[in-house]
Amino acid sequence: MKTARGAGVHIFGVRHLSPAGAYHVADFLDKAQPTAVLIEGPSDATAEIAHLTNVSTKPPVAMLAFTEELPVRTALWPFAAYSPEYQAMLWARKHGAYCAFIDLPSSSVIGLEDIRGSAAASPAGLREDENPDLPALAKATGQAAEGTVVERSGADEGNETTASSLYERIAKISGEPDFDTYWERNFEHNLSPDAYRQTILAYSERMRELTEESEQTSRRGEYAYNAIREAYMCRQIADAIAAGHSPDRIVVVCGAYHASALGDLANAMSDEEMKLLPSRKTKLTLMPYSYLKLSSLTGYGAGNVAPYYFEMMWEHMRRGTLQELPHRYLASVAADLRAAGTHRSTAEVIEAVRFAESLAALHDGLAPTLTDLRDAAKTLLGRGELSVVAESLAKAEVGTAIGSLAEGVSQTPIQEDMNRQLKRLKLEKYKTAVAADLSLDLRENRRVSSKEAAFLDLNRSFWFHRLSLLGIHFVKAKARGEEQAAWAEHWIVQWSPEVEIEVVESNLLGETVETAAAFVLQQRLESCSTIKEASELITAAYECGMIHQMEAGRSALQKLAVQSQNVAEIAEAARKLSQLVRFGGVRRIDTAPLVPLLQQLFLRACLYFYEASQCNDEAAKPMAAAMNEMNHIASEHSGEVDDELWVRELARLSDRDDANPLLSGLACAMLLERGELSAEQCAAEVSRRLSPGIPAELGAGWFEGLALRNRYALLSRMSLWQQLDEYISTLEDEEFKRALVFLRRAFSAFSPKEKTMVAELLGELWGVEPEQAAEIVMDDLKEEEARMLDEINDFDFEDF
Repeated sequence: MKTARGAGVHIFGVRHLSPAGAYHVADFLDKAQPTAVLIEGPSDATAEIAHLTNVSTKPPVAMLAFTEELPVRTALWPFAAYSPEYQAMLWARKHGAYCAFIDLPSSSVIGLEDIRGSAAASPAGLREDENPDLPALAKATGQAAEGTVVERSGADEGNETTASSLYERIAKISGEPDFDTYWERNFEHNLSPDAYRQTILAYSERMRELTEESEQTSRRGEYAYNAIREAYMCRQIADAIAAGHSPDRIVVVCGAYHASALGDLANAMSDEEMKLLPSRKTKLTLMPYSYLKLSSLTGYGAGNVAPYYFEMMWEHMRRGTLQELPHRYLASVAADLRAAGTHRSTAEVIEAVRFAESLAALHDGLAPTLTDLRDAAKTLLGRGELSVVAESLAKAEVGTAIGSLAEGVSQTPIQEDMNRQLKRLKLEKYKTAVAADLSLDLRENRRVSSKEAAFLDLNRSFWFHRLSLLGIHFVKAKARGEEQAAWAEHWIVQWSPEVEIEVVESNLLGETVETAAAFVLQQRLESCSTIKEASELITAAYECGMIHQMEAGRSALQKLAVQSQNVAEIAEAARKLSQLVRFGGVRRIDTAPLVPLLQQLFLRACLYFYEASQCNDEAAKPMAAAMNEMNHIASEHSGEVDDELWVRELARLSDRDDANPLLSGLACAMLLERGELSAEQCAAEVSRRLSPGIPAELGAGWFEGLALRNRYALLSRMSLWQQLDEYISTLEDEEFKRALVFLRRAFSAFSPKEKTMVAELLGELWGVEPEQAAEIVMDDLKEEEARMLDEINDFDFEDF
């Protein structure tokens, strides 16, 4: 449907986060009194305008489009209170005017982005012969597929990013440090009636001429994308006219770049051309947004580097007190400094305002810009040091505001579940951009009457673990210390817009957090191939409070364990089951079905234990950890696992000379610790292992293993240190150097107190001061010694 109709339609170009734009749009609408207000935005989101303008809606908020199939693709359209589009919506609602979005539907936005993304992967950019779809679509609209795109997409109106060199030139010619300052000084501070609109139209025409003249063919895809959008918007304007709205009673609010292109509807997209648009099936939802993400510093790149500052500007414009903005900005910086303990007087604030006004006068400005105010704050309030005021400036410019929506407004099922759980678990106050620590006590609270309240923290823990499983970063577990009780958990809770997006993306996995987490666990269980993965999934199911998934994990682990001979992996899996069996009652989950599996894993580890101990030093490290795990399990579950079998295997390893010496020494230490080895037997074993003629890597390696446990028992045996001293004295120089490497490594794990006791013992034996002994034995490894240790790690003990 080609048409030239539309003469007289009011086109109002704006910067998408512009307080002056919002101010002038509202003023223009009051004068024009349109029957239709058409706004740049995804046309399939028109129904969301009613929710955006709901009295309970508090900006910043955003429209989020997401694909219904994996992989999830999203597009975002955020609004602040000072967004011209948002103010146009509010005006239309208040005056009963028809209001609609007129840009490409979200399905086409993402469809076209897919094409653009594949084109961007080409080193030469988009060429028609490589990816003909986009240029062909542009040609179908009657546009030349050349030039540049000033706006990346409806989800990211980042004018500066694709024509940065041009904007830098504008800033340089105007004598400003950057384009943002140029824009603010020339547009935001000009409240003359209709000045903003007319200047934007002239600006749009000239910018299009400059960018189209300067662009290379490698950027044709970006220009084609904009051409498609403009043809589509022209079609929507023509449709509004056809629906009965008089052109002079239609106001179109769009990005500045598009303003001069939408006045002529001759290139409106036809029905046939609309069928050419690529599409991916999408859904739309609304979500709260934050000023931190709205800032171009971290998120939406629309040149809005200081959302809270522009909100202050918007409020002063509405009250007719824009001249007070410098006072408010600098006073808020001073107030924050005072709150942090850095006193600044009212006189200093007044001087800072005067200084900022002087800076503005040098540029013939109507009022200080943000750059002028920053310089004044640094000079007068920071006394020349930016670091003094940096944090306060961030608060005064970016802020911590988070928007909100009316309950149940345009939510996906999982978003609704998220909000229900926040309320049920009394976590609504944590839905903030400021991180908060939350400690949980999983035990029953007997001071309350209801069951729900008694286990509030336990239910919070279940929910937190489910969120973590889904990759929803609303919560983050703090690292557990060994001394931390099993019933205590510590979390960091913080909301961000990314959290909302992660929640929406999880909607494809289930309609609630619980069902989505169950789906993820089941998928991982079906694909897991090692006992380590299976044991981790059992633990995850336990932490999430999911009994059925725990049982599925138990079955998977049981099948995998039958095929595994990796003692280190088996021991690690057994340790996790041991913890669940011991502390299962904390989460009110019956872990008795895990006991037979624990017994099976323990038995299997014992059967392959000695064979796995015939290894080199590198493999001995995980084996030593496995031995510690197995020994702990045998002690904690002596009535459930075969403790006697474990003791026999330790004795076997301790007696043999063909296993790794470190592991043999560790086995000896465990037997001594358990009372299975007498002092006489220990002395005999020490004498045998540290006798003359035993190679250093065997003798000193064995001592290293012996010193891994029960050190105070070793420190109380003077005879042991005498034997060690005598053994070392028999070594040749090269053997002594090799032994020293093992001994230093053994002593590196000793505590300072233990090292002092060792130094005293050796000092007594050697007839030197303890400090000298400590320096000889306990210094850091030298480079040559470290290299020697690497060589020893490659020693093949199977040669013995």
